[in-house]
Amino acid sequence: MRYGAKRKGPQRPGYPSSKIDIKKQGRYRSPDRLEMASGGKNLVYGHLPVLEVLRANPRRIEKIIVLDNIRGTRFDEVYSLARENGILTERVSKERLESFTGSAANHQGIAALTAAAEYAQLEEIFCTTGRDLIVVLDSVEDPRNFGAILRTAECAGVDGVIIPERRAVGLTDTVAKSAAGATEHIKVAKVTNLNRLIEDLKKRNIWVVGASDEGKLDYTAWDWTQPTALVLGSEGSGLHRLVAENCDELVNIPMYGRINSLNVSVAAGVILFEARRQRGLKRE
Repeated sequence: MRYGAKRKGPQRPGYPSSKIDIKKQGRYRSPDRLEMASGGKNLVYGHLPVLEVLRANPRRIEKIIVLDNIRGTRFDEVYSLARENGILTERVSKERLESFTGSAANHQGIAALTAAAEYAQLEEIFCTTGRDLIVVLDSVEDPRNFGAILRTAECAGVDGVIIPERRAVGLTDTVAKSAAGATEHIKVAKVTNLNRLIEDLKKRNIWVVGASDEGKLDYTAWDWTQPTALVLGSEGSGLHRLVAENCDELVNIPMYGRINSLNVSVAAGVILFEARRQRGLKRE
């Protein structure tokens, strides 16, 4: 995990400003988005089947894919329901669509990629006690890592996990299997823009803390009894620059061997159970 940050603007009372230089990062290179979105997911295809899923259970849908040469009003209701529910719609070639459905399928030019579990609405993530503990994932793409994070977060009593809509793995079957049942208990919400989410968290008086090997503060030194959102970056490049800049603070996990970073799911476990330890001590 490699990213740096500095807090801009006036500081909220009770914590000093963090001034950390930002190292120049390489260009982000995402894998093919459709391959990432479809891996391990269920597929519904055909006009009426897709429409029925949209009407009955839209939160289960990850993405809708439509043949790029289809025009007119045929799918107007599909597009309308997708917009209302914040579901991505992407136009693809016939070859691409049939790589998911198979060439013999009567797909009628449309298919929906469905998740292995239902997503929560963002408002459902926030707790009512003012002691939020939330995990935010910035472009975690490996389904096994995501599943392991969900399992750890559920065991640590996290209120919910928030992921970006694009350039990240969703609730696939592989994720559900790796989570070992946690997807049935923990709330997972999607947002279109992490930086806007961070601003929203701050307005709710939730501290935003990123995990980074460039962080100057030991993760045990942060007061995790405060309402906090822990932000974890992707396996390769860590947090995006703007996400890191917008964090209130960056914390690090000290390394004592020759390898200088942990797997993101392991880092999540280390930090979340420190948060749980501190909160347990405060109750005592």
